Amino acid sequence: MGVRKHNSAERLKETRKNCSFAKLNNCPTSPRKMRLVADMVRGEEVFKALAILQYCPKEASDRLEKLLRSAIANWEAKNEGDRPEDANLVVKEVYVDSGKMMKRLQTAPQGRAHRIRKRSNHVTLVVDTAAKK
Repeated sequence: MGVRKHNSAERLKETRKNCSFAKLNNCPTSPRKMRLVADMVRGEEVFKALAILQYCPKEASDRLEKLLRSAIANWEAKNEGDRPEDANLVVKEVYVDSGKMMKRLQTAPQGRAHRIRKRSNHVTLVVDTAAKK
C-alpha cells in the first residue's frame, strides 16, 4: 500500500471511531421503495427521525425504524455512560444498495411467460454526534 493511501486509510479510521452503524442485509423490499423512506431521515436528528419513521405509512419505514434503534443501541454500547439524548446524535449516512434478486415466471396468455424479478436490498445506517458550530 502506498503512503498516501495508507495515510488516508488511517484518517478514515479515526473519523469512524466515534460513529456507530447498523446493517440490514437481504431486506425483501425493493431498493427504490426503501430509498424513498431513507431520504426522509438522512441528516435528521435521531429522535426526530424515529418520530418520522413511526408515523410514516410505508412498509419500509418499520424496517428502517428497527435498524435505527439498533444503531442507537450500538452507539450506547460503544460509549458507555453517555446518553443519546445528551449527545445530539444525527443520522449521518444511509446507504441503500441492491441485494439478491429472485427470478420467477408468471404465466401469460397464449402459452407465453413473463419474468418477475423480486428485489431485495442492503441498508447501512450510520449514526454520529452532530458537529458543533
